Amino acid sequence: MTENEEPVSEAAAQAAADVWVVVGRLLRRLRALEELEGQEDISSAQASVISRLSKQGPASASDLAAIEGVRPQSMAKTVIALEQAGIVRRSQDPDDGRRQLVALTELGHERRQGVRRARQAWLARALQEHGTEEQIRAVVTAMALIDEVAQA
Repeated sequence: MTENEEPVSEAAAQAAADVWVVVGRLLRRLRALEELEGQEDISSAQASVISRLSKQGPASASDLAAIEGVRPQSMAKTVIALEQAGIVRRSQDPDDGRRQLVALTELGHERRQGVRRARQAWLARALQEHGTEEQIRAVVTAMALIDEVAQA
């Protein structure tokens, strides 16, 4: 802590620790749903590439390898498998004809949206089953604060 920073309250420190643990646990549970929803034919590396392309748009295989922290050869295998499944396509980079960009196909976007909808539906059902309306409204309020912190 620097001189200009105010000390963190015990409640804020506990909230930060709880959020960290719960978000990690929730992410693991949501990833596991992918396997339960018939997505087991997609490896975790492939799912990560699909997610990244969905969020950030087309990228070269070498850029994907660097971002994912894998060897270019490993990423090439991942891209080939996704291409064979019709989930991604490669096309020439308009800015550099020597490079190819990997992008999601319509099937890739549909697959990504299907996984997202299944995850959201599971979470909505789970919240409804385990929480009261008041608790669910408190979650909505807490998420607004967490989103504000994430965007700060």
